[in-house]
Amino acid sequence: MKSFKKWIALLLVVVFALSVYFVSSLNFEKAYSASGATKKIVFWHITTDAVGKQMIQNQVNRFMKANPGFKVEVVPLQNDAFKTKLKIAMGSNQAPDVFVTWGGGPFFEYVKSGKVKDITVYMNENGYKNRFIDASFGPITYNNKIWAVPVEGAGVALVWYNKEIFKKYNLKVPTTYEEFLDVIKKLKAKGITPISLANKTKWPGCEWYWYLVDRLGGPSVFEKAAERNGGSFADPTFIKAGEMLQDLVKIGAFVKGFNGLDYDTGQSRMLLYSGKAAMELMGTWQIPIMKAENKKFYENNLDFFPFPAIKGGKGDPSNLIGMASSNYYAVTTTCKYPKEAFKMIQYLIDDQAVKERIAYGQIPPVKGLKFTDPMLQKVYNLIAKAKSVQLWWDQYLPPQLAEVHKDIVQSLFGLTITPKAAAEKMEKAAKDYFKK
Repeated sequence: MKSFKKWIALLLVVVFALSVYFVSSLNFEKAYSASGATKKIVFWHITTDAVGKQMIQNQVNRFMKANPGFKVEVVPLQNDAFKTKLKIAMGSNQAPDVFVTWGGGPFFEYVKSGKVKDITVYMNENGYKNRFIDASFGPITYNNKIWAVPVEGAGVALVWYNKEIFKKYNLKVPTTYEEFLDVIKKLKAKGITPISLANKTKWPGCEWYWYLVDRLGGPSVFEKAAERNGGSFADPTFIKAGEMLQDLVKIGAFVKGFNGLDYDTGQSRMLLYSGKAAMELMGTWQIPIMKAENKKFYENNLDFFPFPAIKGGKGDPSNLIGMASSNYYAVTTTCKYPKEAFKMIQYLIDDQAVKERIAYGQIPPVKGLKFTDPMLQKVYNLIAKAKSVQLWWDQYLPPQLAEVHKDIVQSLFGLTITPKAAAEKMEKAAKDYFKK
């Protein structure tokens, strides 16, 4: 009997100890959760200038303040480093919860492989989708579903120029390609590099080729070739564009060593700031970057013009290359808190964020905007009047094909391949890819 009582006493002690442990553990978990440590959202973006990074962090901070149970780990990355890192992360199931995307072909590869969450229901809730301009949804709509949120401002490629140089040498802003070539010749004669270009990462130079193709043949030439819908990358339009591109290289239109200069480190912009180069073809994301880097230059010396019309070309002079939203934000399927992650993205483009983004120099992809900055208003007017806004080819094409294309165009710039051979090589790559 004495032994039995000892066992009962021991059992009570064990039960008591376990109850204390579980209660303490529960309280610890509640406290830990309240601190936000157990509910983390990892967020990758590519806004790396000081002002832009802080703006995004401020928007995230507002989300965390309103949702104290969550902690957001914000990771800013350089453009091309991000692409590589994301590819590796997606392949090894270590993807972030929220990531930036341009939409289009490479993004849809992640969608098709089940890496991206379908957010159609979230976008339709309370008519949230209606907040955004219709043109912004094309690059992130697949199988009639929405896979990302339009956030960053409109990104279209324009020819930026140093007004002081144009004024000094009495140069008129060109509207035709012939006038553009005349400006190049006059700048060369004055010892000024006509065009700044940092083409190490290949895509900046592609913008020249894309516009030449568009102005020569219109957007349908590329779309038919890319979709394999009665078109070919060996079409005479692509060959002619390559010839015109190489003609620019041969007359010394671009800064020396352009294929080795790095856009991400600002090498092409610095030539504009210093007056060593007069023009640069680049996306409108340059506005906030230049505004942050060199406000005096932005306010006094910077202006732009659309890519000039080509005589006899089929492309409308109002056509633009780019997108209504330069960057979107998507949620991965491995995210533990997709609703909250989507809610965090909403903070990046709510009314407060829109005000901050306009002040930063962006044209957010939402309806009913007004601008006090004349530069932004001028860009907005161009986008509103454009007959076509052709998505960047390297985002439209499947990733593997896009890489082949960028390599080919860089070779055109380097004069190591003929325009005819370049067109045939791209067509063969497309045929081989779509045979799979």
